[in-house]
Amino acid sequence: MLTTLRPENDPQKPAARWSPIYHSLRDAIVGHRLSPGTKLPEDELASIYSVSRTVIRAALQELSHDWLVRLEPNRGAFVAQPSPKEAREVFEARALIEPRVAALAARAAKPGDVGLLRHHLEREHEALHAGRDSDAIMLSALFHVGIAEIADQSVMTGFVRDLVSHSSLIIALYWKRRDTTCESHAHHALVDAIEAGDPDKAADLMKEHMLDLLSGLDLNRTEQKPGNLADILR
Repeated sequence: MLTTLRPENDPQKPAARWSPIYHSLRDAIVGHRLSPGTKLPEDELASIYSVSRTVIRAALQELSHDWLVRLEPNRGAFVAQPSPKEAREVFEARALIEPRVAALAARAAKPGDVGLLRHHLEREHEALHAGRDSDAIMLSALFHVGIAEIADQSVMTGFVRDLVSHSSLIIALYWKRRDTTCESHAHHALVDAIEAGDPDKAADLMKEHMLDLLSGLDLNRTEQKPGNLADILR
């Protein structure tokens, strides 16, 4: 059953007390307001958001699951800082795995799955056109996980989920054009191929899409200096 793209999985839907803090920090990271490497002290964040450190800790844990925050023992939390080499390796791995996943999805997709994918594309476009770049990037990631779930390959789905989560910060950090969020025709073409039950075309489109994403990154971008947390987040 395809679950990732259902409404209850909307990344904007509050799920717990830490959810508003998670979204605020996520938006600041993906929106380039918090630079990679910025330290995120629990006590300072608790003061900024007027919540307990326990709530902050839960939000940071969720961000670490999305590869946006790095948790270091005895040092604390930092905005993740993927290197250009790491960025290239992530997309090369995706280019190896996701074409196969797309082909399997084209063989397995039911009409209801295709309907969920098309509805998801509408949400992606709404987010991007409204200037909610952070949401657009996250929704794009969920789209790729959704295709893996349609393929009904649990191991590959796990790989894709980890890779696209890792990709979110890479895209936010290194993108040099806004359609790197996948807003372009690429996702529509993929859904068309999946709906048509054409595995070869789906695989070819996914491989082209991964190469296009990689070409849309500026891997020579210079490092930014961290700013003041309170000024950035308030």
